[in-house]
Amino acid sequence: MSFAFVFPGQGSQQPGMMAGYAGHPQVRETFAEASEVLGDDLWTLVEDGPSEALNLTRNTQPVMLAAGIAVWRAWRAGGGAMPAFVAGHSLGEYTALVAAGALAFRDALPLVRFRAEAMQQAVPAGTGAMAAIMGGDAAAVAEACREAAQGEIVEPVNFNAPGQIVIAGHRSAVERAIVAARARGARRGVMLPVSAPFHSSLLAPAAARLAERLREVPLTAPSIPVLHNVDVAQHREPDAIRAALARQAASPVRWIEIVTALAAAGVAAIVECGPGTVLSGLTRKIDERLAAYALTDDTAIAETRAALAAPAA
Repeated sequence: MSFAFVFPGQGSQQPGMMAGYAGHPQVRETFAEASEVLGDDLWTLVEDGPSEALNLTRNTQPVMLAAGIAVWRAWRAGGGAMPAFVAGHSLGEYTALVAAGALAFRDALPLVRFRAEAMQQAVPAGTGAMAAIMGGDAAAVAEACREAAQGEIVEPVNFNAPGQIVIAGHRSAVERAIVAARARGARRGVMLPVSAPFHSSLLAPAAARLAERLREVPLTAPSIPVLHNVDVAQHREPDAIRAALARQAASPVRWIEIVTALAAAGVAAIVECGPGTVLSGLTRKIDERLAAYALTDDTAIAETRAALAAPAA
């Protein structure tokens, strides 16, 4: 069975999220390596929190990178096969590039911490916001954002699944857009507990800083095709990868299109590699024909390996 690996981003973190892998040598070694590179005890952070520290963007992004690569290494050490494609949601794209051999883990860790700090610093605290619009049509949500802008910025930034779109921009404009989206048929809008309007055009300064930093980071052609958030395309040239990563910071995450493209390429199953089940849930909403698995612990790895190796019914 042809399958793809997908890596979660910010939002899937919570204290205890790696409990299912606490005794796994590859997982603990990966966290030890990450902690040594960054000078922070990431394992204690994911085990004990507190949530306030884990949810700080500068901590969350390297933690989620380490978690995704730890589970990837556990999968491979247990005899798990190589996927046909990899992709990642927002920050998870960096994890996908590490798994594909395009970006060294030790280079990725300080890079994503820099990314987190650049994104946080791009917009003054309290100025920006994000909200999830549930049940709304994409065109209607975009129209609601245009109506609500009123000289400010608010725009769709995460196309996660049909009827699940995230908007971001100036806080007051986001609040107006929730009302406008509900008037156009959306079921509800929920403000998200985030510290910046990620992936909105307000983060253009962060994208520019990231582009500068990426020039210093060694990249090579990936050994596994990577689908990028910003253009749903594969890139092999290092400069093209750098450009896609920089643009991603201030551009929408086109997750529906990524999953659809994977299915069109013959992928029959999508495996979420990292803590949580957010992406496997989105997979089922996007295309119910796709099998969806989440590697939440050692048992899930064994069960997923068996399922992917089983002959088609």
